Amino acid sequence: MNVAHRLEKLAQTQPDVIAVAQPTRKYVKQKSAEFKSSRSCFACKVMPSGRVYKTITFRELNEYANKIAAGLIRMGVKPGHKIAALVTPGIDFVASVFGLLKSGAVMILIDPGMGGKNLLKCLTDADPDGFFAISKVHAIRCFLRRRFPHAKYNVTVGRRWFWGGKTLSQFRKLNAQDVANTPFPEPEPNDPAAIIFTTGSTGPSKGVLYLHKTFEKQVDEIARQYGIKPGQIDLPGFPMFGLFNCAMGSTAVLPDLDASRPASVDPRNIIEAVRDWGVTQSFGSPAIWKKVGQYCAEHGQRLESVKMILSAGAPVLEPVMRTMVNCIQEGGVVHTPYGATEALPTATNDSNTILSETAPKTRVGAGVCVGNHFPSIQWKVIKIVDGPIPTLDQIEELPPGEIGELIVTGPQISPQYVTRLDANATGKIIEGKRQEARGSSKDFSTAYCLLPTASSLIWHRMGDVGYLDDKDRFWFCGRMAHRVVGKDKTWFSIPTEAIFLQSELVNRAALVGVPEENAPADSPVRVPVMIIEPKDPSICNSASRTEELIGKMRELAKTNPLTQDITLFLVHPSFPVDIRHNAKIFREKLAIWAQKVLNR
Repeated sequence: MNVAHRLEKLAQTQPDVIAVAQPTRKYVKQKSAEFKSSRSCFACKVMPSGRVYKTITFRELNEYANKIAAGLIRMGVKPGHKIAALVTPGIDFVASVFGLLKSGAVMILIDPGMGGKNLLKCLTDADPDGFFAISKVHAIRCFLRRRFPHAKYNVTVGRRWFWGGKTLSQFRKLNAQDVANTPFPEPEPNDPAAIIFTTGSTGPSKGVLYLHKTFEKQVDEIARQYGIKPGQIDLPGFPMFGLFNCAMGSTAVLPDLDASRPASVDPRNIIEAVRDWGVTQSFGSPAIWKKVGQYCAEHGQRLESVKMILSAGAPVLEPVMRTMVNCIQEGGVVHTPYGATEALPTATNDSNTILSETAPKTRVGAGVCVGNHFPSIQWKVIKIVDGPIPTLDQIEELPPGEIGELIVTGPQISPQYVTRLDANATGKIIEGKRQEARGSSKDFSTAYCLLPTASSLIWHRMGDVGYLDDKDRFWFCGRMAHRVVGKDKTWFSIPTEAIFLQSELVNRAALVGVPEENAPADSPVRVPVMIIEPKDPSICNSASRTEELIGKMRELAKTNPLTQDITLFLVHPSFPVDIRHNAKIFREKLAIWAQKVLNR
């Protein structure tokens, strides 16, 4: 059940196929040549554009991962030791993750796009037993060593300065005999494999436990659902998907972009890589493909080799979907997998269905259809409860068409959080018998808040609200935390905001709630406020133009029952959004701003 075993098999069945291609900054005049780099152990390939790529085959990648695993084991790393993996996306990152899986260590993976302060907090919460990281990270670790009292097993990727531990280059020098003489552990399906942190877009980041069977099921489901097979060429816009590519036998062509800020991508780099390698598919943020699609439209270009795009991480708006479809080969499809760090993949929809059927309904307030669930997933929509729901017999399941909270279960669902353990009580529901347990994240056997028995199922509360239709498709209506609960009515963010996004004057819209005027401090009742980010930010510099825009929004609100009760409108020049996708609106920050402006 170790997903790294898939790499072992691929090293035998397609040993000379390129597993990973990593772009360098170098261009040369000689085209389509291959040579060995004098500065590293990697082969290099010159593509038609002149761009030089470092490459590694499946056989070489497996050997590299084995050396890393052997090096970790020989330095004392044992199954269950938590190792923070902070390596720049590339061949070293892919090999390091497979090496950590083979060693039995539990990887700690954190999105650097969340910012330095949050990243440091996550690392402190995880309490790692060591770091497998670039030099800069080790320098910070040494400076803040009191935060990481158990960090004993440390490996430097790059130059090691004044700190101890091993280096990746030392692992590379291990010979075949050293590796053969090192006993590798054989994990069980329910053994821990990784701790992956949530982005923290709607609350503090939490460490999500991935078991070995979690990764196995994810690879199986993604490959089956989207027909991903050996021999295909993928451009992964998210580093983790490069690992899935290698596990599925596809060549991963890593793009030239900052993985923590995909919205800053130069679209020419994506187009160049696609054409150089004949990329057939890509997993990327809509932020990437929005820019690529716009560039292709403006310059009359098309990426004829791309048959399929998987886009996730942020909502794919209808205009972006259309540009994505128009920039790939005719008949190509864009899929929109839906899920969360704790539950991935959960559901999927495609551009054919969205553009022909569901998008027109989305525009008038029906929510966003995320499609049908994967065959391995079960789901229910239940009555919204803000507190814990310990067991499944305490839920109230809602009929199709009624908005509630989505809960899911299946083999790819994470069983628990191992940091911020109180989140288990509010985020998990047990079906069947349970036993109370609470413990340190150092001991995975007692880290549950609600520990199920062997015959129990764990349901994950997605924190998303919406409804099921008569085809058992889920229509997403926003985050549960973003709903506005009034005296006699509840407003949900996505359907409500959609009404105002129809206006050509509006770039973004955000629904927030503020206290009633002169209401007691402890009153839970909220009044809806619609905040508008205009396409022309200069409107905010003129009081008369601002009032004119608000007047038009009031008239628009009267045209739909979802919005006719909204009377408070504000205009904001630039919404606070996430760094990574430039798409997720921080409504919590806007709510505080609105309260100050309205003196509530």
